[in-house]
Amino acid sequence: MQVLPDTQNEQDHREIVIDRVGVRELRYPATYLGRDAVVQSTVAKYEMTVELPAHLKGTHMSRFVDVLHQYNEPLSGASLGRLTAELASRLDARCAQVSCEFTIFREKQAPVSGMKSMMDYELGIESRFYADGDHELFYSVQIPVATLCPCSKAISERGAHNQRGVVTISVEASELLTFEELIELAERSASCELYAGLKRTDEKAVTERAYDQPVFVEDLARNVAAGLKQHPLVHWYRVEAENFESIHHHNAYAMIEA
Repeated sequence: MQVLPDTQNEQDHREIVIDRVGVRELRYPATYLGRDAVVQSTVAKYEMTVELPAHLKGTHMSRFVDVLHQYNEPLSGASLGRLTAELASRLDARCAQVSCEFTIFREKQAPVSGMKSMMDYELGIESRFYADGDHELFYSVQIPVATLCPCSKAISERGAHNQRGVVTISVEASELLTFEELIELAERSASCELYAGLKRTDEKAVTERAYDQPVFVEDLARNVAAGLKQHPLVHWYRVEAENFESIHHHNAYAMIEA
């Protein structure tokens, strides 16, 4: 049988290390094991890269897909860390990085009627592995919320303007941190959390709850940051709050990083 040339293993003489080389926008079936021990099926979008030494012409692109195909654990910080270490081993790389983005659903119960519905959240995990054994783990999550303007409430005789917004939390944290903790922190920090399904009694309750808890976009960002600052499993954080303004033709935005 004819031996095919292995071009990517040829020598390169430009003496330049490539910090990251690999594949991105790779979609693959996945599962997520939530804090409630319920497994959800989802689709994850991956980016997988390794460091390429200066003397090598190329990496083995097929091995990235092969490693992912053999990955049969639910998505979590710990399992993605193991996947990243395996990728580094298979490609004999000093450093490797794997990140993925995916959607999960949480069942929520309306506050008065008890009506149940599903809310979706966009999650992300990034794992970085180094040859000296160091491992960094980052989480990100987008949480939709509702806010009511304190200024509008203070100056208006009849009501106050409110709007939907989104909180994006990014953290470097221990693998013991759960996405559910971050979601609940953001929802507590807003004027009111959102629901997919509400009866009239629920609509009255959430409208009045928001009216009683007005927050600027600055308040929202600070409320979330205060919770992350005190969390023992969080090593670094960035909070972004964005309100889709209902009476302005622009969005309000605030960011805190520490």
